[in-house]
Amino acid sequence: QVQLVESGGGLVQAGGSLRLSCAASNNDVSNGVMGWYRQAPGKQRELVATITSGGSTKYADSVKGRFTISRDNVKNTIDLQMNSLKPEDTAVYFCNVAFILQSYWGQGTQVTVSS
Repeated sequence: QVQLVESGGGLVQAGGSLRLSCAASNNDVSNGVMGWYRQAPGKQRELVATITSGGSTKYADSVKGRFTISRDNVKNTIDLQMNSLKPEDTAVYFCNVAFILQSYWGQGTQVTVSS
């Protein structure tokens, strides 16, 4: 069992920045793909960014050039640096770790971007 705890959400004006962090409860995540997803009201959960243990990254087109995902394999954490935030980035952001047969989610952290 893996527990993921997110932090760093909040309210920011458009054009501002926020940094989200996610800490995993144990080092069993070392072989998993970790990432961030988000869900806005009335919409499906969508991928924001993922990162492998080797550092390979993937981003949604909507955040490329603005968001940066990073990973610390020693501390079992991932961060999401979000710059140039837009009102459409408003959502609950979820941390995820995915293995071949299982996937785990954090409880989510709210990000609200005001115009």
